[in-house]
Order: sequence, then structure tokens, then C-alpha cells
Amino acid sequence: MQVIETLAEGLKREIKVVISAKDMEAQMNERLEDVKGRVRINGFRPGKVPFAHLKKMYGKSVMAELVNEIVRERPSAILSERGEKSATQPEVAMTEDQAEAEKILNGEADFEFTLSYEVIPAIALKDNSGIAVTREVVEIDAKEVDEQILKIAESARTYETKKGKAANGDRVTIDYLGKVDGVAFDGGKDEDAELVLGSNRFIPGFEEQLVGLKAGDEKVITVTFPADYPAANLAGKEATFDINVKDVAGAADIEINDDLATKLGLESADKLREIVRGQIESQYGSVTRQKVKRQILDQLDEMYKFDTPERLVDAEFENIWRQINTDLAQSGKTFADEDTTEEAAREEYRKLAERRVRLGLVLSEIGEKAGVQVTDEEMQQSLFQQLRQFPGQEKQIIDYFQKTPGAAASLRAPIFEEKVVDHLLGEIKVTDKTVSKDELLADDEDGADKDAKKAPKKKAAKAEAAEGEEAAPKKKAPAKKKAAEGDAE
Repeated sequence: MQVIETLAEGLKREIKVVISAKDMEAQMNERLEDVKGRVRINGFRPGKVPFAHLKKMYGKSVMAELVNEIVRERPSAILSERGEKSATQPEVAMTEDQAEAEKILNGEADFEFTLSYEVIPAIALKDNSGIAVTREVVEIDAKEVDEQILKIAESARTYETKKGKAANGDRVTIDYLGKVDGVAFDGGKDEDAELVLGSNRFIPGFEEQLVGLKAGDEKVITVTFPADYPAANLAGKEATFDINVKDVAGAADIEINDDLATKLGLESADKLREIVRGQIESQYGSVTRQKVKRQILDQLDEMYKFDTPERLVDAEFENIWRQINTDLAQSGKTFADEDTTEEAAREEYRKLAERRVRLGLVLSEIGEKAGVQVTDEEMQQSLFQQLRQFPGQEKQIIDYFQKTPGAAASLRAPIFEEKVVDHLLGEIKVTDKTVSKDELLADDEDGADKDAKKAPKKKAAKAEAAEGEEAAPKKKAPAKKKAAEGDAE
């Protein structure tokens, strides 16, 4: 086998591989000899089939198998022998001429193919001891814990029917029928709907017009659906709702005590406080870690400057750009609304993609040299988290990760990255700084958006995560939201 380098330009490589017809035929003959004693051909006893006849019947199919195996297995071996790592799967090109292909399968011509790929650049790791970060820490007081408990307790709040008019904070039970131009619309009707006034669950102007009503009252209210309402047939339209108030109930006071803890499924108020404090610490800790991670990435970005594989950058950019355009479409905005142009945004996000790729390669090299490993248990935990997000679709998700090439890597990559960050935290200088909650949660204009100042503010989720920012989960709508509440069906 001849391996000839035909292109070495920057990170780009092209390799021509030639296997002589003689070598291909030798390998084919070896395989035919191996199966000679096992094939069954009418008119011949087992093992007595003449080799020429065997070659005539099975030669081309065996040669085709050889070609497929060579194309599948040799590229990785060739790169290994050259001491190179390909940034992406090498592209393989073979002759498309049918006559030439027939000659190869008949053993009459050399088998040639080319490999095109980009190498991962060699990265000389630098001393990390010069990296210094500030770790912002929030001290959690009892007042904040109690405030959070009171918010949680809203779900367990009880209501008692009262006489008199409904006020903000009261729960009303109503029947309603929505109409546009006097005609009822789909999703605009409900019976025995419970609504806490002031909760802002329904569209603007709806709840305010129920204040002052009492059980037995009937009223027609007029509201205007928001211009960006999801149901196009209702967006911006004025509508009336026929209201029948069936009950008005006042909210019982909430006290943080053992009774409240019991209602929430816990044994005591102390245990409730302990759990809530832990949740708050976890939330703040997550923000703290992301800010520390961003500082590390920023400094690594300054330390390492090298060319990045174009194909990796292209793939990263396409992921970001796809999400950017999806975000703009969903918000109804344009690049002009974000004070930029599509051309400028493309340029900024291209830089962002290059940064992502470069930092990814640096972290990979650091982790490899440090012996960072992702365990099977960690992979299983990550998969379990995916399954929890999509109840009822467990089988499809498992099948996807089992059958899709590269899918498992999407689970491994974030785990590996976080473990590399943990490794770096043991080598760099970390200074703790006590800050207020507002300081910790304040947007860092010089951090998150430093790579895309003129681009739309809403980054792709993947890009956000790679920079050390997690996308906030979307709140689920109440089960009984329907059209009047802002959830068109």
C-alpha cells in the first residue's frame, strides 16, 4: 500500500492511498481459500470446488467487501501511523467511473482513494498557575429562607368561602365564555375555573375587572388580547367574556411551622428550612461556578492563540446561527431591531464559534494530559437526566443514543468539560469574595456578551452553555390555562 501526501496546507491534509491490483487479488484469493471448504455449490462436493469456478462466482463480491473494509478501517490506521488526529471524520473519495470500478472489482486495476481532513493542531500546554479568579459567594440569611418558604407555601395555601366582594389575593370560582365580535371562540370557555386575583395568570385586564364582584354576580368584561398572543386569530383582537361568579374565597394566613411542613410532605419546620436553604445554596452555587468558569475560559482564551479546524468552526457556527434565527423568528424581531445587520452578526458569531472550538480543544488537551476520565456511571446519570426531561419518550431517547453516531459524545462532552474545570480549580489561584445576591445575579456585560457585542443578545443555548452560562428552564403553564389565560389551544 502506498500512502502519498498530496496536500499539506495549514491544518488541511489530503492523502492518496494506492493498493496495487496484485495485492488486492492476493487478499481476495486468501479469503476465497478460507471459505472454499464451507461453500455449497451444486455439482461439487464440499471442499472440492475448483478455485477458478469459486473465483468466478464469488470474486467480485469478495473484492467489494475488501474495498468497503479498507475504506472503513484504513483511514484511522493511516492517521495513527502519521501521528495525526483528524478534527472530523475524514472524507473518502473514490473513482465514480463505472468502468474503472469494474476493473478494480475484477482485479484488473489498482484500488485508489483519497482522504481529505483537517488535523487537530498540536497544543503546547502552558503553566496554569498564573490564572487567578474571583469566586463570588453569597451569605444566605434566615429571612431569605423564610421568604422562599412562603413562596413555596402558596401551593399549599388554603382558602375559605367568604361573604362580600372579591379583593386581590382572593380566589374566585367562575364560569366564563369568551367572544370576538359576538361569536364564541375555541378555548374561550370554562366552568368552575379557579383564579387567584392578582396572580396575573389570565391576559392583561381580565383579573382586574373581577375585583369587587361577589358570589352570584354576573358581568360582561371587555379585554384586548396582546398583539403577540400565540393564537393568530385572537392576537390584538378585542373580546368580551361573560362571567358568572360562583364562589369567592379568602386566603388563609401562612405560618412557617410544623403544620406547614407536614402539608409539604416533611416532618418539621426545621427540616423544611434545611431543604430550602440547600436549594438556595445550590442555585447561587451554580451561578458562582458559571462565573468562575467564564473567568477561566477568558484567561485561557488569552493564553492560547492558534488556527482552528475550519470544519469544526463551520459546524459550531451553524448550530449557533440556526438558533439565533429561530430566536429572532419566535420574537418577531429582525437584526435591525437588535441594532446590527445580518452581515455584522455573522461576523461576530463566527468569531464566537472560533473561540468555542479553540477553547474546546484546549480543555480537551488539558483533560487528556491530566488523565481526566468520564465514568460509565456518570454517563448513565447524564442519560437519566435526559430521560427525566421527556417522560413517556424513554425508549425513543435510549434508541437514539444507542444508534446515532456521536450521540453518546454529546452526553460525555459537558461532563468531561466540568471535570477539567474542577482539575483547573486545583491548580489556579481562587479568591473568595462575599457579595450580595443582586451583585451575584447581575448581568456581566463584559463576560457573557463580550464575544458578540453587536449581535442579537439572545445567544444559542449551546453557545451560552459553552461560555459557562446555563439557559433558564421555561416555566410550565398551569394545567387549566386555556385561551383567556394566554395559552391558545
